[in-house]
Amino acid sequence: MMTRKKNRISFTKMQGAGNDFVVLNNLEGHYSRQELIELTPKLCDRRFGIGADGLLALFPPEDKKDDYIMFYRNADGSDAGMCGNGARCLALFAHTFGFDEQQRFSVHDARYKAEITDSQSVRIHFPGETSIRQINLDDQAILKMHTGTEHIVIVVEENVLGQEEELRQRGRSLRYHDAFKPKGTNVNFICGLDNTSLRLQTYERGVEDLTLACGTGAIASALAWHYLQEALPADRPFNVRTKGGQLLVYFSFDKQHQRYTDIKLEGPAKTVFEGQFLI
Repeated sequence: MMTRKKNRISFTKMQGAGNDFVVLNNLEGHYSRQELIELTPKLCDRRFGIGADGLLALFPPEDKKDDYIMFYRNADGSDAGMCGNGARCLALFAHTFGFDEQQRFSVHDARYKAEITDSQSVRIHFPGETSIRQINLDDQAILKMHTGTEHIVIVVEENVLGQEEELRQRGRSLRYHDAFKPKGTNVNFICGLDNTSLRLQTYERGVEDLTLACGTGAIASALAWHYLQEALPADRPFNVRTKGGQLLVYFSFDKQHQRYTDIKLEGPAKTVFEGQFLI
């Protein structure tokens, strides 16, 4: 439970496939959004703070259809849009405060559904639909899409996924490329293993580094790998292997209109430790 007592913040540290978060209960409104935005870089600092890829907080709902609002910020305090791994962690966190195993929550203007499938696994249902656009940038074929936030996907050889300094440099260059201004983009490097399995490394905007996993990046990558195989039916989940663990991506594909719908992300969510941060 988050408290505002003697300049201490009670928090829970959680991770989903190695994507780690500082998680707070703000259902009683102890902190405003702006206060949490300003606190986020301090809390997420890996040397002087708790250390995390981002901050999550439960906020009271503004719509009766919701159980709560998911507040999320990147480690630098910037707005990430949606975070799939974070959503799984927050749903499991909310369950410890009495919310059901089936939950509804909002991120900005979009409503999501969470299913807690067991004590350490959660499935998130994404609303709406998305499509893929192929662009050529600096003589490189890139797939661009929106899966709750901005993503691009690039296919590389499997050995390239281990060349992390090169991936950082390429990711940083593309993340700030003029083609993706003003918001920039997350950058995913993938290698297909078979028709429905792939490996992934993601350079995350706001973290400004490679992360062990990215949920919305896993979705983007699974859709991209499906797109590149054209006639493949979307009748089973895609297995996305990250350094932090495996994520399953489910979806339906409207071939006539080239649209992806009924998107779901399933994977681990775990509590690491609890503590208090001194402001």
